[in-house]
Amino acid sequence: HVQLVESGGGPVEVGGSLRLSCTPSRKGWSSYCLGWYRQPPGKEREGVAAVDSDGTIAYEESVKGRFTVSQDSAKNILYLQMNNLKPEDTAMYYCAGDVWGACSGQWFYRATTHGQGTQVTVS
Repeated sequence: HVQLVESGGGPVEVGGSLRLSCTPSRKGWSSYCLGWYRQPPGKEREGVAAVDSDGTIAYEESVKGRFTVSQDSAKNILYLQMNNLKPEDTAMYYCAGDVWGACSGQWFYRATTHGQGTQVTVS
């Protein structure tokens, strides 16, 4: 049983940057939806960014222009580059995925593979 493992979180000042990593990212899936979601304290999960096996990338509106999701296929790592961080970005960040060919709706609730999360605190 392979699990996803996130890293790269931590405390950061407003306006700062962090890069989150998720390994292994695809477990050899040829068709997949992979991405990041977050859960702020006391709130529901929200999708942040996702990429599917067709290369389609989607971002949550509030992170567009600030966050970038990418993959290193050779190393099987999923990244989330976060720039210009804001206090409202404070949350536990998780990577998740499944073998669907496309991400849709609240994919992060349906995904069957999740990491343990990494905390991002912006202040």
